[in-house]
Amino acid sequence: MTNIKLQSILASLAALFIATGCCNLAADSSGQATERTYNEAYRGEYNNRIAFPIGGIGTGMFCLEGTGFISHMSVWHRPEIFHEPNMFAALHVNGVENGSKVLEGMIPDWRKFGMHGSGLGGPAGAIYGLPRFEESSFQARFPFGTVSLKDKDMPVDVTITGWNPFTPGDADNSSLPVGILEYTLENKSGKAQETVFSYNARNFMNWNKGLERIKPIRNGFILSQKGTEQEPFLQGDFAIFTDQPQTVVNHCWFRGGWFDGLTMAWNAIKKGELVKTAPVETAAAGASLYVPVTLAPGEKKTIHIYMAWYVPNSNLRLGGDPANWKDNNVPQDRLRKEIDDKGNYHPWYSSRFANVEEVASYLQSNYSDLRKKTELFTNTFYNTTLPAEVVEAIAANLTILKSTTVMRQSDGRMWNWEGSGDGWGSCHGTCTHVWNYAQAVPHLFPELERSLRHTEFEESQDLRGHQTFRSNLPIRPVEHGFHAAADGQLGGIMKVYREWRISGDDAFLKDMYPKVKASLDYCIATWDPRRAGIIEEPHHNTYDIEFWGPDGMHCSFYLGALNAFIKMSDYLKQDASEYKKLVESGKKYTENDLYNGEYFIQQIKWKDLKAQDPTKAQSFHSSYSAEAREILEKEGPKYQYGTGCLSDGVLGSWISRVCGLEESLDPQKVKSHLNAVHKYNLKKDLTDHANPQRPTYALGKEGGLLLCSWPKGGELSLPFVYSNEVWTGIEYQVASHLMFAGEVEKGLDIVRACRDRYDGRVRNPFNEYECGHWYARALSSYGLIQGLTGVRYDAVEKTLYIDSRIGDFTSFLSTDKGYGSVGLKNGKPFIQVASGTIDIQKFNVSGKEVAK
Repeated sequence: MTNIKLQSILASLAALFIATGCCNLAADSSGQATERTYNEAYRGEYNNRIAFPIGGIGTGMFCLEGTGFISHMSVWHRPEIFHEPNMFAALHVNGVENGSKVLEGMIPDWRKFGMHGSGLGGPAGAIYGLPRFEESSFQARFPFGTVSLKDKDMPVDVTITGWNPFTPGDADNSSLPVGILEYTLENKSGKAQETVFSYNARNFMNWNKGLERIKPIRNGFILSQKGTEQEPFLQGDFAIFTDQPQTVVNHCWFRGGWFDGLTMAWNAIKKGELVKTAPVETAAAGASLYVPVTLAPGEKKTIHIYMAWYVPNSNLRLGGDPANWKDNNVPQDRLRKEIDDKGNYHPWYSSRFANVEEVASYLQSNYSDLRKKTELFTNTFYNTTLPAEVVEAIAANLTILKSTTVMRQSDGRMWNWEGSGDGWGSCHGTCTHVWNYAQAVPHLFPELERSLRHTEFEESQDLRGHQTFRSNLPIRPVEHGFHAAADGQLGGIMKVYREWRISGDDAFLKDMYPKVKASLDYCIATWDPRRAGIIEEPHHNTYDIEFWGPDGMHCSFYLGALNAFIKMSDYLKQDASEYKKLVESGKKYTENDLYNGEYFIQQIKWKDLKAQDPTKAQSFHSSYSAEAREILEKEGPKYQYGTGCLSDGVLGSWISRVCGLEESLDPQKVKSHLNAVHKYNLKKDLTDHANPQRPTYALGKEGGLLLCSWPKGGELSLPFVYSNEVWTGIEYQVASHLMFAGEVEKGLDIVRACRDRYDGRVRNPFNEYECGHWYARALSSYGLIQGLTGVRYDAVEKTLYIDSRIGDFTSFLSTDKGYGSVGLKNGKPFIQVASGTIDIQKFNVSGKEVAK
């Protein structure tokens, strides 16, 4: 009885934690239980690995850590994940013992040993050894990140708010190469305090080629590196300045050896000196600006530190040029320009501004308006009744849009990596099968998302309809020497439908339609040559291998693409009868022959196909040793899933839903599959799970959703290469699909398992990684809104759809022309437009038209 009562009490406590939004239980130094509430501040052990990106779309970034430390300085069009620029704010309070401190919390233990250079006492020029505030906490309200600092020695508390402009529908102002740090000083004492605020930085733009200098700008300085004719990509400026007229600037730290520069800079800080030094032509190691601040008892004052950067050139040119430049769908005027342009990537902002001074002037002149509009978005987004873990998951992954994963070339078009390696972009070309999952951009910045469709169906598609899943940079026609990706190419067809319904732009549809038709016809000829309505020929996919034989994942993609094309054809009054026959036969086969009574599987098939021998197939790491040939004879080609329960097993049906289509397969069988995924693939403890692949995404006592399991037997000797891993992008798509199916709690189970791994103790909550940091697949989290609420605005019908799985609610809605709050109150729909316009002629609630 005692054990039963204890279990009952523990179950009740667990239910209470879930109901109140608590995500983690841990133990503090005293052994007492502690917890952190989802979507609330990170404190103590949870404020260990915070690094919050600040920067515009496609501009590069730096990160504000949970202590106020600045890291990940990456403005040279590549990730520099471990670049610590050694720039910092400091405060001196006159007459206070220990009254000079860096405006940061304590250095976390993980930085003390095991990092690059730690055996030599730390990275060169590290600022770890300077005095800091004792207590720090971090609160995220995207795109704002706020650090709170307290110290018993200091009569002044400090709050740091870091952000950059971010407004849905305004891609240009959201793509500014700027960041702002607002330092609010609050006098907590009963007497006036005389202080000196300073901001200090070494010249981290220096490439050590003798071309560096520090230039003046009003109330600040510019860290500068001059390019050369042979290396123009070396040109770069980073401006740091204030709006305080009393600012004093030291443009040149003390020049000497060893640690002289930082030592003398700190000497000035601890004495409260205002050092004024004119710019020098070269060899300036660093610079500082000083602002004297008097604080009356209880008074608050805010110092704005503006940052703007300008790196107009790069050495990036990715992908090979085609043998035939006209074998594509690019409009001739644009094609001519792309043929003539033999250069490298240039960022969008380089076509908008001539230099860093122009960027800085624009930021300061428009600061109030930019902040007001950004704050309006933030307030609207967080005006929600959705579960706290869902809001946290969505907002945390919006930081991907400000990371080095995302780029925007000079003509304004978007181009992306899959993720960010430590010092390089990971997997180039806005990979179609990875970006399939990403649901934030089409709603927040529809114009940028449409630019991706143009690239896919124009530069990246030849006249046959073969589409490469990786686009070139700069964007231009590509070589067509490798497999098309079935999931990426079929997903793109559904996304054209989505972009049309989001924008209501019939001209876009008419322009894209013949290219979409060519793409779909290529897919049919390549993967369904028997016209059976199923994908059975070997098909390359997001797991970087080919599946041989029909499977639920890709057949659901195929049916979704066919359904999207039929709807577009019907709207344009084009004959789609042959495609309708494929849907009919394909649904019948998939739902009967690929469904085992609980979930959808793969029928491994490598004989009686048009495809060549698997041992001769063109793919990554596809060679067959003698022992691999033995496996082929027994089990079929390497890297399949067969009878496995695949988390992505009905992925195409989820893509259909988030694109505004119906499930591509029987909803009840889809629901059964998703329940099986939750039952078999969600592990609360991975201690005994064997993963010989890439384990650090989730391991040990952590929980997570496995990509695949074999609950009914049949596990292959060499299943597909990532099968034992945990990917957050798949966790969110399964979670939101479960919500679509009415299984809200099961969906939330998966969201919690994911966010509990990214709680700030071991991993950065704002960097869900897969094949690189800030991995794009995690933008599937935005689909959680639609999964819970069914909210979708159709600009063609001018109809707002709501199909709530959680009763009354308030949530965020972003459309092509405006955004606001949407929801149900007492079962009745409402919309509050915060910005722009949303032309709603009618509501549709749970499939029924409701009077406006």
